[in-house]
Amino acid sequence: MTRKAGFPAIVDANIRVLILGSLPGEASLAVQQYYGNPRNAFWRLMEGVLDTPLVRLTYEDRLAALLSRGVGLWDVIAQAERPGSLDAAIRDPAANDLAALIDTLPNLRAVAFNGGTAAKLGGRLVGERIATLALPSSSPAHAARSFAQKAELWNGLRAFLPTRAG
Repeated sequence: MTRKAGFPAIVDANIRVLILGSLPGEASLAVQQYYGNPRNAFWRLMEGVLDTPLVRLTYEDRLAALLSRGVGLWDVIAQAERPGSLDAAIRDPAANDLAALIDTLPNLRAVAFNGGTAAKLGGRLVGERIATLALPSSSPAHAARSFAQKAELWNGLRAFLPTRAG
């Protein structure tokens, strides 16, 4: 089985919230984009959190919009074996060095985990060094909650972000 590898961190010194997924799925890997599956609700959820249109933007402009509002992206898992895209199929994961990245982010106020796998694995790596939030997965495979229910929980990120004026 081929090992799948994630993407580099999307961060800068102004990051206030770091959102960590588990490992990109097949659709994201195919287009080499975080949350590249059009059925993944991530970009729609973040539109609500930031009150900024993201879905209609190019991928590069989406990333720039996140960074401009103090939001960074990365994954808990650097690489792993996984047939398909389901987190339950992840085998032999190798973690990203979250602690080292966090140490380079002077304005970081919170780490948010996108889904249960990210929270379970990442929580151990982050420890108690910073506030953490376990959010429901934006993945289309996570249908236990409606979009509105997910959005309500994701909007908790706002407490850690500067206002538009700030």
